[in-house]
Amino acid sequence: MLHSHTNLKYLRTAIFLSFIVLLVSAGNSAFASSVFYKMQMIQQQDTTKIKTKKLKDSKLKGVTDTTKKGASDTTKKKIVKPADEKIEYSAEDSTKYSKDHSIIYLYGKARVTYQTFELDADYIEYNSKTNIMFSSGRKDNRNKYVGKPIFKMGKEGTSVADSLYYNIKSGKGRVFNTFSEQEGGFFSGGQSKRQPDNDIDIKGVTYSTCNLPHPHYGLFITKGIVTNKQIITGPVYLKIEDIPLPLGLPFAFFPKPNKRTSGVIIPSVGDDATRGFYFQNGGYYLILNDYWDAKVLGTYYTRGSYGTSITSNYTTRYKYNGSIKIDYESNRYGVEGTPEYTPRKDYSIQWVHTQNANANPGTTFSSSVNIKTSAYNTNTAGGGTNNFNAITENALSSSVNYGKVFGDGMFNFTASGLTSQNTNTKSVDITLPNLTLNMTSFSPFDSKTRIGPQKWYQKLTVGYSMVAANSISTVDSLLFTKHSLNQLRNGVSQTIPVSLNFTALHYFNFTMGGTYLEKWQFQSVRETAIKGVLKNGQVQPYTTAIDTVNGFNRSGEYTLNMGVSTKIYNTAQFNGAKLKALRWVMTPNINMSYHPDFSALSLGNYKNLFYQDGSAVYDPIYGRQKRYSIHDNTLYGGPGEGQAGSISFGLDNTVEAKVASAKDTTGTGTKKIPIIQGLSFSGSYNFLAPSYKLSDIAFSGRSQFTDKLGFTYNGSFNPYKTKDTLYNGATDPTKVLKDRLAIPRLTSFGFSFGYSLNAAAFKARNDKLDAVNNKSTSSGMTPEQAEQLREVNADPNAFVDFKIPWNFTFSYRLDYTRTDAGLTPTLTNTLNFNGDLNMTPKWKVQFTSGYDFQTNGLSPTSFAIYRDMHCWDMSINWIPIGTYRSYNLTIRVKASILQDLKLSKQQAYYTRF
Repeated sequence: MLHSHTNLKYLRTAIFLSFIVLLVSAGNSAFASSVFYKMQMIQQQDTTKIKTKKLKDSKLKGVTDTTKKGASDTTKKKIVKPADEKIEYSAEDSTKYSKDHSIIYLYGKARVTYQTFELDADYIEYNSKTNIMFSSGRKDNRNKYVGKPIFKMGKEGTSVADSLYYNIKSGKGRVFNTFSEQEGGFFSGGQSKRQPDNDIDIKGVTYSTCNLPHPHYGLFITKGIVTNKQIITGPVYLKIEDIPLPLGLPFAFFPKPNKRTSGVIIPSVGDDATRGFYFQNGGYYLILNDYWDAKVLGTYYTRGSYGTSITSNYTTRYKYNGSIKIDYESNRYGVEGTPEYTPRKDYSIQWVHTQNANANPGTTFSSSVNIKTSAYNTNTAGGGTNNFNAITENALSSSVNYGKVFGDGMFNFTASGLTSQNTNTKSVDITLPNLTLNMTSFSPFDSKTRIGPQKWYQKLTVGYSMVAANSISTVDSLLFTKHSLNQLRNGVSQTIPVSLNFTALHYFNFTMGGTYLEKWQFQSVRETAIKGVLKNGQVQPYTTAIDTVNGFNRSGEYTLNMGVSTKIYNTAQFNGAKLKALRWVMTPNINMSYHPDFSALSLGNYKNLFYQDGSAVYDPIYGRQKRYSIHDNTLYGGPGEGQAGSISFGLDNTVEAKVASAKDTTGTGTKKIPIIQGLSFSGSYNFLAPSYKLSDIAFSGRSQFTDKLGFTYNGSFNPYKTKDTLYNGATDPTKVLKDRLAIPRLTSFGFSFGYSLNAAAFKARNDKLDAVNNKSTSSGMTPEQAEQLREVNADPNAFVDFKIPWNFTFSYRLDYTRTDAGLTPTLTNTLNFNGDLNMTPKWKVQFTSGYDFQTNGLSPTSFAIYRDMHCWDMSINWIPIGTYRSYNLTIRVKASILQDLKLSKQQAYYTRF
C-alpha cells in the first residue's frame, strides 16, 4: 500500500507537469484572451449593402437614432479616430445612441472591427468617452443563452465567450466564461484579464481535450499569470465530471520559450511485480542545431534492471530526413539467487533514412535498419509495447541502399547492405556490400532512322547485368568472432542474355536466344572422402570432408533455349435457367534448352574425388571416377555436372462460368463466376541426363468462388517406381527410387482457404492496417513516430469501428509431405479465426484464436473489450492461455496530447515467477 500511495504521488506530479506545460505553446498575447482562446470559426459576413458613412468627429454629432423610424438599422458606419484609426460597426436589428451620442448600442448580429480586432455578438455597447467596449449574448424565448461574443485579434484564432470588456485605447480587456481551442486542447470557463504591461491574469480556467462546452474532465487552473516568457500558476488540480480530485500542485512555474529548447525529461514512476519500483524514461532532450536533435532516456528498477536509449532525429527540408535509435536493456527476473535473476542483456539498433524524390534526380539513398538481439522482444515485452505481434516477431530484416542512374538512363547501379535475422534459430545472414549493375536491353541491329516495321533480325536484343557481393551466414553469438570472419564468401556474377521474339502463323509466340554466365569467386573447396563413418546405426559408404581454400577462380557457362506458347479457347453454351455458358482457356508452353558439360577436368571446375588413403571413389551413375565441384558452398556456385538437353513444359488453365444475375430485374443480365483461376502443371525432361530424366510434376491453382470464400492449392507428383534396398543379404524396409516411370505418386500437397462472414468489414480493417504499415515504412518515419503508430495499433480508436456491428473470419491451412520414395508422411494443419461484436453502440468485443491440431489445443488466444466514452476510452486486453498469457486494463484520454493521463493495470507475461 505504501508503494501504491507513493506511485500515485509521483504519477500525479508527472501528469500535471506534463499537462500544464502545454500552456506555454500559446501565441503572442496581443489581446487579453489571445493566448487561451483560439477556436477557428466561420467568419460572419456583413449583410448590409448600404455604403459606409464617415462621421466628422468622435462625438457622433449629427447622427440620428434610426430606431425612431420604426425600422431596423442595417447600415455599416465608421467612427473616425485620431490618426485615421477607424471603428467600423453594423447591426442587423437596430442601432441606438445615448443622448450625448457618446454611447452606441448595437442589437442583433452586431459586428465591430477596429484595426486587427474583430467582434461579433448579439449585443455590443461602445462608450467613446471611456473607450470601453462591452459585448454579450442574450436569452431567447426558451431561456437559452444565444449570440455569444465571437472575437479575434490579428492573426490569432477566433474565440467564444459569455461576455467581455475591451479598452480599444489601452488594449486592456477582461473575458468571462470562454470556450476556445488550441492545438487539440480546449479552454473553457473562468476569466482572463490583460494588464497594461501585457501580462495576462487568468482565473478559474479549465483545460481539457474534451470538445464539449461543459467537458467531462479538465485541468482546473485556479489562478495564474501569463507573461511573454513564463507562466506562473497558483493551485492546479484535476476534476472529472465537475468533481475535484485530490491530484494537484500548490503552485507551478514554467518557462515559455518561443522556440524549441533543450531540457530535462521527467521520468514516469511505477512498480513492477518482478523488477521492483522504477523510474522510467527520464533523461534529457538536446537541440544540437536547427536540423538535428537528440534525446537520451534512462530507466532504472530497484531490483537491478536498467535500460537506456538514445534517439536522434535529423532533417533538411526538401532533401532528406531520418532518425537513429539505439536501445540497451539489462533485465533481471525472478528471485535473487535463482537462474532467472541472471542479467539478460539485449540491444536494438534502428535507423530510418528517406530522401526526397526531387532532391537529387537520378540518385537515391535510403535505409531501414532493424537489428535486435534474439531475446530482445521477449525480454523487453516487444520494446515495452506489450504488443503480442511485437513480442512474437522472429524475422528481422535491414537494408541500406544507394542507387544511381547514368548514361542517359542506360545503366542503373545500386549498392546496398542487407541483413536478415531469425530470432528463433539465432541465425544471421549479412551481405555487405551487395553491388548490382544493370544495362537496359538494346537492339544492336535496329536503326534509329528505321522506317516501317522491324525485320526479324532487328528484334534481336542484348542485355547485361552484374552482381557482386560479400556475404556471411552465422549465428548471432559468433557474429564478430574470428571463426565467423573466416566464413566470408564473396564473388562476382555477370550475365549476358540474348533473345529474339517473334510471332509465327498468327497464333504462336516464339522465343529463342541464349545466356552466357561468367562467375568470379575468391574461395574454392577441396573435398576428401572418408570411409567407415557410422550414421543412424549404419556404416555409410563414405562421407565428405570439405576444406575452404582462399584464392581467385572463375567459371563460365552458357545455355541455349527456344520456346513457344499459345492460347486455346473452348466455350460451351447452355440453355439452362441459371447456367448460360462455360469458358475454358488453356495456355500451353514448351521450352527447349541445351547446356553443355563444363565438368571436364581440363576446364578446372571439377576435380576427382579420392578417399583419405588415395584410392579413387567410383561414380556408378556416370561409370567413372566421381568428381566434385570446387565451387560447392561458394557464394554463386558453379556449373552443374554433365550436359543437359531438356524440354520443359507447362499448361495453365482458367475456367469461368456465365450465370444469370439474380440482381438483374430484366431477366437478361448475367455475371461471371471464376471456377478455376490459374490451375497450372509444369515439369521437364532432360534427354542427356544419365538417369531420372523426368522431373517431378508440380501443380498449383486457386479458386475464388465469392468475395467471402476462396481456395488455394499446390503440390507435386513423383513419376518413378520404388524398390526395397538390400543390406547384408537382408531386406531393408527403406525404399529408394527406381529409374523406371510409373503412375505419378503424390509427394506433397498444400491446401488453404479463408472465409469471412462480413467481407466488407474484413476488407475495411485490412485497408486500415495496411495504410498504417505503409505509412510507417514508406514515408520515412522516425523510430519514435513508428513507435507511436504501434501504440495507435493497440489504441481502441485506431481500428475499432463502432459503425460495423459484427465480423467473423477464419482461415485453414493443410500441408501433407512425404519422401520421393513415399515414406515418412507428415501432416500439419492449422485453423485460425477472429472476429468482433458490438454489444451496444459503445461496447465492442474482439477475439483472436485458433486450433493447434498437433497439440489438440487452442493456439495463442486473445480477447479485447472496448468502451467508447466520448473523450475517454477503456480497453481490456487479455491473453488467457499460452506462454504470453497476460492482461492489460487501461482507461485513458483519447487525445495524444494528454497520453500520460491514464489509469493502467497490467500483468505482463514476464512477471509470472
